Amino acid sequence: MNFGEKLYTLRKGKGLSQEALADMLNVSRQAVSRWESDLSYPETEKIIALSEIYGVTVDSLLKNGELSSDDRNTVSEPYWMYRGMYYHYKSKKTLFGLPLVHVSIGMRAKRAKGIIAIGNVATGAIAIGFISCGIFSLGLLSLGLIGLGVLSLGLLFALGSVSIGTFSIGAISLGIFTFGAVSIGMYSIGALAIASKIAVGHHAYGHIAVGKEVAEGIRTFVGSSPSGNSFAGIHREDVRRAIMEEFPNIKNWLVNLMTASLR
Repeated sequence: MNFGEKLYTLRKGKGLSQEALADMLNVSRQAVSRWESDLSYPETEKIIALSEIYGVTVDSLLKNGELSSDDRNTVSEPYWMYRGMYYHYKSKKTLFGLPLVHVSIGMRAKRAKGIIAIGNVATGAIAIGFISCGIFSLGLLSLGLIGLGVLSLGLLFALGSVSIGTFSIGAISLGIFTFGAVSIGMYSIGALAIASKIAVGHHAYGHIAVGKEVAEGIRTFVGSSPSGNSFAGIHREDVRRAIMEEFPNIKNWLVNLMTASLR
């Protein structure tokens, strides 16, 4: 087995594409292809990096002959790239054609794709990364059915500094049911609450507006506290009655939610 064949065998054993390996080594995909075709030879530094990535000795790469059984048994193990710049792991077990676990983390943008994906950019049923997309998603920029992140977009639930979702909680929150310092939605609770139907907050603007200090809308309730820091003077039953009159088909749990802070 010559050098190029060894590189090809070891790369396939790791489940890496030529593009992924090239990105790890900071070379072009064409360079990797030429190495594996024995059309060119990597620099000494790259050979050392390849040996560390594949978990084999430099001698086993350079000497002609078959890879030893020990070398072959190392190719599925997780590894740190040389100089601690990169970590990669892909499980052998798969589901729906995806690895159950794929970890790909490094100094530059690294992509992980699996049922459980952890990486700079992660895509999976459970995705964790700087940029993540999945059913459950956690990251600086998070997109998913359930999203948690600095900027979070969740089809069902979103939690983040800026969050957008059906149920949304964040410093700035947008959605149908929203909770946040600045809350904008159909039903909103927040310091500044803006809603198409019911708004509850320090400053509230909505069809029904319940505000500690300011309330503007069709039906309004404003607290009587001199400091404007409480809902004093606003009675829960009065608000509930107004909600049921304006929105007779509203669910009772939602009425309870929107009036929970009132006495």
